Amino acid sequence: MTIDVRAAVELYIYGYPLVYCTDEILKLTDGRSTLFSKAAPFNSFICARDLLGPDAKFVSPNNDTLYVIAPLDMSGGPLLLHTPDTGDRYYVLQFVDAWSNNFAYVGQRATGTAAADWLLVPAGHHGGRALDGVTPIEVPSTLAVIVGRVQVDGEADLAAVRALQDQFSLTPAPGTTDGRGAPGHDTSVDDDLVFWERFRSYLAAFAPPAADAEFLDIAAQAGLAGATSLSDLAPELIAVLKEGAVQGKAVIDSLAAGGDTPPGSWTSALHLFDYNLDRLGPGTIDTPEWKIDDRKKAYVTRAVAARAGLWGNHGYEADYELVHQDENGDTLNGAHRYEVTFNPPPPAKAFWSLTMYDTPNYYLVDNPIDRYSIGDRTPGLRFDDDGSITVLMQTEAPKGDLAANWLPTPPGDFRPVLRMYEPGDSVLDGTYEMPPIRRVD
Repeated sequence: MTIDVRAAVELYIYGYPLVYCTDEILKLTDGRSTLFSKAAPFNSFICARDLLGPDAKFVSPNNDTLYVIAPLDMSGGPLLLHTPDTGDRYYVLQFVDAWSNNFAYVGQRATGTAAADWLLVPAGHHGGRALDGVTPIEVPSTLAVIVGRVQVDGEADLAAVRALQDQFSLTPAPGTTDGRGAPGHDTSVDDDLVFWERFRSYLAAFAPPAADAEFLDIAAQAGLAGATSLSDLAPELIAVLKEGAVQGKAVIDSLAAGGDTPPGSWTSALHLFDYNLDRLGPGTIDTPEWKIDDRKKAYVTRAVAARAGLWGNHGYEADYELVHQDENGDTLNGAHRYEVTFNPPPPAKAFWSLTMYDTPNYYLVDNPIDRYSIGDRTPGLRFDDDGSITVLMQTEAPKGDLAANWLPTPPGDFRPVLRMYEPGDSVLDGTYEMPPIRRVD
């Protein structure tokens, strides 16, 4: 028994987050990540000392926080995590497994900002759990990543945040040994089979939950479950897999670009990261309203989230609102000038920002004033008499008093993203209305 192209497309969408997320974790460890200028050894933090700019070739990075990131290899045993006291400063450590599932949170919303210690425990590990006063966090896959963000209030605040970054630490727990590192795979396969070879390798290394049996059956029919090489597959099956990858990628790209949303509307990511159905730990909200009850829909959503915003938070930690079109349904493009008025300003218990990205890569946009986002902490921001705020989006600097409200755009198509860290109740219950973007030329 074998599979057809339709099943191969479904399998590609299922496996895309696993391959993309694991590859990005491994890029951190071998120095290929564009988030940092050097490699990050497993089980140690690496810190971005400056706010990210257009040199960071990573999908939709923020420009609000300094990152503290740690690639994890749990195959050697438990790790002790220490987090510092950040006072009234927002921070979050987001724990992401190899499948791109957010499985735990530590930080202001979830656990507070006082100094604390945590025990990271590999799934199925039965030793070293009982450490007095240390809360355990089970890590579902042997490779995972901690994605930390610490709030920065402008350039003058960088020194204070850098000092806090240095206080996040990971140390081996008693009895922990060196881990196995990355799973091996065949590097000699054709370019259009690289995805499937990595999926085969990662699937064997990072077992999905038992409820994914249907997808594992498809992988077995494709010769990918338990196989040691793609070279043994029949030419007809290889052709199906290649076509499945082409069509699967097209589906993900289309949905990540906004799909069939009404013209000019924002796409809310409030529930874009609700695809983790099985492995929810400390700091997560394990209730039906924060889960996508249809498993197939959940995994399509997971693939779109990886493509458009890998390592994004659950909506209750940070809400992301995305838009591609103006109020008339025309694609946003730097050849024109736009305005958007938030009335009232975005409700966020921590802070909010509007960040500019190009398309189709969703990278930060180079501009003459080095401004990549604008928000409630932007110096000189002007509010209207009714408390509302208008942001100008255009390639050239505006004249008059609203220069502080200018978010530069690229010359081509673009996609702004509004972030609300610890979103307010009106965001969570859906009553806050996102305003249309008006073309003004």
